[in-house]
Amino acid sequence: MEVIGRGTACPLPGAPLVVGVGASRGVSVGEVIGLVETTLAEAGLSPRGVAELATVEAKAGEAGLLTAAERLGVPLCGYPAAALAAVEVPNPSAAALTAVGTAGVAEAAALLAAGPGGELLVAKRKSAPHGRPGMATCAVARRPAAVKSGQGGQRRPAVDRPDAGQ
Repeated sequence: MEVIGRGTACPLPGAPLVVGVGASRGVSVGEVIGLVETTLAEAGLSPRGVAELATVEAKAGEAGLLTAAERLGVPLCGYPAAALAAVEVPNPSAAALTAVGTAGVAEAAALLAAGPGGELLVAKRKSAPHGRPGMATCAVARRPAAVKSGQGGQRRPAVDRPDAGQ
């Protein structure tokens, strides 16, 4: 697992939450952070409880997602579309299926990263900026107590940096 950087929200040791994120090409960090923070706040959850952001590999290089993970002080982990497609989600999307090959990104990534026994706490939410369609989605899952960061599904680091975590 790669840690892209540390932001102002230092995660708690053994943080139990995973935020799955989906994004359109060119999504801004502000839109991603705004959606994640609002979603967590409305669910009564702390950003310090987040262990990682999870997405589909095809979107793991998006600057908005990478910078959002850095600001939250957590890694961004990318999962293969095939692994996400195997996860049953409550809100499948034809648009995601067409774009990246899986009917769910945010919910599937959150559940896959949470590991076996993970629980979806917040179903997929879409950003709603003024004057244009939203470009980001997120969902929140909780890991079972026995699963530690880095022990979820078939993740691949979004960035291969030898100095990560230093």
